[in-house]
Amino acid sequence: MRRWLFFVLATALVAGAHVGLNRTSSAAPPLSVDDATKLRALIRPIEGEDPFDTIPWETNLWDARKKAAAAGKPILLWEMDGHPLGCG
Repeated sequence: MRRWLFFVLATALVAGAHVGLNRTSSAAPPLSVDDATKLRALIRPIEGEDPFDTIPWETNLWDARKKAAAAGKPILLWEMDGHPLGCG
């Protein structure tokens, strides 16, 4: 049973390597400036699509605490691993 299993696995490995070696590389052609411009316009959010960017976020906790205390509002503390601005 073990010999048969080994033979089947070895045959599959050799066949897979043979198929992989005979495959021709079909790399995509480089993007033209026009294509890149169209893709960028397609990917970027349109005006009003990302309301998260319209919030006047505070990056200093002490300033946010003073501003929230003056307005009588709570603080939403958004934390993540690493620098809070995503730098470095």
